[in-house]
Amino acid sequence: MEKIENCNYAVQLGKELKFSLVGIAGQDISEGNETLTLALVWQLMRAYTLSILSKLTNHDGSSRKAIVENEIIDWTNNKLREAGKSSVIKNFQDSSISTAIPVIDLIEAIKPGSINYSQLYEGSTHEEKLANAKYAISMARKIGARIYALPEDIAEVKSKMVMTVFACLMARDYIPNMGKAADSLNNSNNNNNDNHVE
Repeated sequence: MEKIENCNYAVQLGKELKFSLVGIAGQDISEGNETLTLALVWQLMRAYTLSILSKLTNHDGSSRKAIVENEIIDWTNNKLREAGKSSVIKNFQDSSISTAIPVIDLIEAIKPGSINYSQLYEGSTHEEKLANAKYAISMARKIGARIYALPEDIAEVKSKMVMTVFACLMARDYIPNMGKAADSLNNSNNNNNDNHVE
């Protein structure tokens, strides 16, 4: 009984967060209904990723609307272009994502020198796409992106999970900039404290 109450509470919290949970009850989760449970879990992952991005872009305290998916696409394409990469994505259903090359190019744009392009495949078969996707996720995690998607999500272009990959890479790109701002603020405060005589 307590298990179902906990699951009902999880659904209730999801509804309070404005998740689309039509037809999902705690009992569905308790009974292990995979489709309905994954619907809730995906929305949790999406909300988490977008909240991280929102916090990162609002670190200066300014009020701003939450980042929308189009902004992630625009950021991705700008970052790729600035790095001289030819990859471009139209949306999170773009078939070019299946090769994982846009993800890999973005990782290289964020941290130059991190990708060994000789390890990549053309991406003409499912196996090659999957191998590239595994490499992309591995390298994304290595540079500090909190990726929770699977290689299959990229190779099969599962748009919801693909969005989280690009969003997590966007969040990773903001982190060093925030760190530098915080360091310079701390150094400034330390210098002021050093000059203070009691």
